[in-house]
Amino acid sequence: MFACIYADLMQDSPALADFAYNFSPVVEVTKPKIVVIDVDGCELLFGSAYELANEIALRATKPKSSGGIETRVNVALAANPDVAVHAATNLTGITFVSAGEELTCIGDFLITQLDYSLIGMDTKRADEIFETLRLWGIRTFKDLAALPIAGISERLGQDGIQLQQLAAGKTDRHLKINQPPQNFANSIELEHPLSELEPLSFILARLLNQLCASLNAYALATNELLIEMQLEDQATHKRTLSLPYPMCDHKVFLKLLLLDTEMHPPQAAVIAVAIRCDPVKPRVIQNGLFVPLAPAPDKLELTLARLAKLVGEENVGSPVLLNTHRPDAFAIQRFVLFDKETRRRRKSLNRQLAIGNRQYLGFRMFRPALRAVVQCVRGRPQHISAWGKQRSVYGTVVDLAGPWRTTGDWWRSDSWARDEWDIALEPDGATRKVNVARNRLLYRIYRELESDTWFVEGSYD
Repeated sequence: MFACIYADLMQDSPALADFAYNFSPVVEVTKPKIVVIDVDGCELLFGSAYELANEIALRATKPKSSGGIETRVNVALAANPDVAVHAATNLTGITFVSAGEELTCIGDFLITQLDYSLIGMDTKRADEIFETLRLWGIRTFKDLAALPIAGISERLGQDGIQLQQLAAGKTDRHLKINQPPQNFANSIELEHPLSELEPLSFILARLLNQLCASLNAYALATNELLIEMQLEDQATHKRTLSLPYPMCDHKVFLKLLLLDTEMHPPQAAVIAVAIRCDPVKPRVIQNGLFVPLAPAPDKLELTLARLAKLVGEENVGSPVLLNTHRPDAFAIQRFVLFDKETRRRRKSLNRQLAIGNRQYLGFRMFRPALRAVVQCVRGRPQHISAWGKQRSVYGTVVDLAGPWRTTGDWWRSDSWARDEWDIALEPDGATRKVNVARNRLLYRIYRELESDTWFVEGSYD
């Protein structure tokens, strides 16, 4: 059994839908001012279907503070939702249509009152069929329903058959349920302030369980949690937990949140906690039969969180180059797993950059750079000696290129200015052969202009 509520004097369709949710969880907003609800199973709350219709009409006239919408409505009950729509929009008050008696109620309606949008027909096609029916002398729903199906099919096609079923009250469709918007957020106010992490963890676990249950109900996940704690001193402690990929595991969320709370504890006792998230589609992975399994991403995230707690968040992540000419300038950003499509684009870009330059040298940085003693003749390096804990560089410079001077950040205390050279070095005591180039090694050296100190930055492969 379906009930259609038609509020002709009402302009706010969402308010009418909210009013309908007071009587049934299954609500379809058919049109502005028209909603259809499924009233099967509502007898235990409101009595018979007719008593339910009276309750709907009576409550609609009440003020909004009492759960009403402050207007009169037409209510029609029928076994077919489309029959209920036609009855409510064309008859005043409460209408009850028994199963099998649809044409008794709506059969005398004019054919122009047929709501063809209920079957998804466009206006142009409906006007063509209505004109044809007018020429045939068809005026009412009852007249259209009495026509032979074969003749309708031959002359009007499937659209004519659908209109005939709509006029006869024999359409078969499901309601397009309007689910209320789901708010993925939970909050709780505490009876007593909490200043320790262990009792607070029970509160966080409860909220995260509810949040993940809501996400699972809609087959969703999240890659960001927003936590807000109201403190005893009226301050607010807010934290954002960003995840490298969408997850929906309350145990992982709890561990990450506890680690984050230990690193960034609130400054006073907590009196209220609220957690919300933005839902996204979950990550889907298809593993190959002959590909070894990689570490689970959630375990990797927990490991990174534990490392961040030990060494600091600014010291854990992936290195990225900074937009500067400063030598060896980089920063640490959050470690993110790229999906297959992103990795493919990055690889394609690197391949395009390499086209036309097939021959290039690899450079091995010395960390830290080796401090060197350089003998110069007319400002050009002639001999170099440098020693470190793991390597040493010494020999005669047989070829060189440079210098290239780089300076920058002169307005800062850590400004830099240096001259760079690429040198070919022949180790002292090397055996002279016909191909002397085989004994030569290529290095990058530089001299800091402020301190006049030489360093070996690295070697070329």
